[in-house]
Amino acid sequence: MNRPAIDWHARAAEARPDGRCFIEGRRVEAADSVSYDKYSPVDGRLLGAVARGREADVDAAVRSARAAFEDRRWAKQPPAARKKVLQRFAEAVLGAREELALLETLDMGKPIGHALAVDVPATARCIAWYAEALDKRYDEIAPTAETALALITREPVGVVGAIVPWNYPMIMAAWKIAPALAMGNSLVLKPSEKSPFTALRLAELALEAGLPPGVFNVVPGHGAEAGEALALHMDVDAIGFTGSTRTGRRMLEYAGRSNLKRVFNELGGKSAFIVFPDCADLQRAAATAAGSMYFNQGESCNAPSRVLVHEDIADKFIELLAAQLPRHAPGDPLLPGTAMGAIVDEVQLRTVLGYIEAGRSEGARLLAGGRQVRLDSGGHYVEPTLFDGVDHRMRIAQEEIFGPVQAVLRFRDEAEAVGIANATPYGLQASVWSDNLSRAHRVARALRAGTVHVNQYDEDDITVPFGGFKQSGNGRDKSLHAFDKYTELKTTWLRIDGAST
Repeated sequence: MNRPAIDWHARAAEARPDGRCFIEGRRVEAADSVSYDKYSPVDGRLLGAVARGREADVDAAVRSARAAFEDRRWAKQPPAARKKVLQRFAEAVLGAREELALLETLDMGKPIGHALAVDVPATARCIAWYAEALDKRYDEIAPTAETALALITREPVGVVGAIVPWNYPMIMAAWKIAPALAMGNSLVLKPSEKSPFTALRLAELALEAGLPPGVFNVVPGHGAEAGEALALHMDVDAIGFTGSTRTGRRMLEYAGRSNLKRVFNELGGKSAFIVFPDCADLQRAAATAAGSMYFNQGESCNAPSRVLVHEDIADKFIELLAAQLPRHAPGDPLLPGTAMGAIVDEVQLRTVLGYIEAGRSEGARLLAGGRQVRLDSGGHYVEPTLFDGVDHRMRIAQEEIFGPVQAVLRFRDEAEAVGIANATPYGLQASVWSDNLSRAHRVARALRAGTVHVNQYDEDDITVPFGGFKQSGNGRDKSLHAFDKYTELKTTWLRIDGAST
């Protein structure tokens, strides 16, 4: 029997998200009872009040996490026991998929169809994968003389502070909390003030799945208040941060000003999508470039915001690329068929429009888009925007926009393409389109990027690491490599005496 279609507008009208902190296994108001109003970018509706966490709230959450770590209520549990809890946590996420998807859409503006099909399943898969992986890692025994035994073991780092952005609130949270919890750490999560609701709900679901109180705490609030307090806290052992390069620098500074805590930054990007004349399927390349750029409203750190195309095929490729834009027209995020939703808030909307104006003023040619639309909706929407005639020194070719703006740059030969691709402060992701296997390998090796795709762009899985070179950050999220961030290596020497006589 087919289930009736969900009326997401009716569900949205009934939504009453809880914005209070989650500390020591329960919801609490901010210590000073201060809150801020959270409005939806979808249509401007008031979603509710959110606790404005500050230093006192962060301190309470860290004390809770520290107590949980020191009494080993989670860390001492056998790997098989932690595994079962995390598996139940992943199942609980899937069980709440409609609630979580709606919160994600209302909070940051992405289409409900994407939240259901991508964000919720990816969050659950991440948690389930680390649950399964946690008892598959073995420690080491070093080669020594017969008189000694040297054990090399991994131990949880302690209290982890996780600070995540607003573009993929659930997925980014899962990338931090799943490996950290799997290894026995305690955690304080600070979601973006622009998208706090799913992070708070995840903590409740974890508790319901059997995670002990105090192990997973959430403090919403502004970066300059709650985020800074968490990064400066003397009892936080490591920070996992995803956000802007500017704020990533501050994370390193805060570590130096406090206890030299570990800092792992996943930062911005200005990814290059390079199309050579020996690409056999320009239509597929164009569809991929547009789809990867305008997905999630262009609010992705790895979006291919720079398309580098050989001058011999540039006009043809641009024609194919421009033909894709109507498929990504902004629409109502609460309608299942919508391809592109709302920009997260007024501030980001003005930032995106400012970059579009900068592209015009610096001499780039606007081929399509560039306008704010759906003005009568009460939300924040921008057309998919495409520029040609872009010089690699222009702001729209150098700076992360975090919006639906793509720039086309032309090149003459392979060396110039690599030079332009590498000529930004970032090194997160890139793509090479060529049917020449030698060229594809050669260019992929020359690109300074943490991930390089060949003849595709969005193939991805939790099994592979994600992160970048240069000012795109340090450390890696996802895969077994993420465990390195949340563990300490310990060497234990044992003396072995000779046989007794």
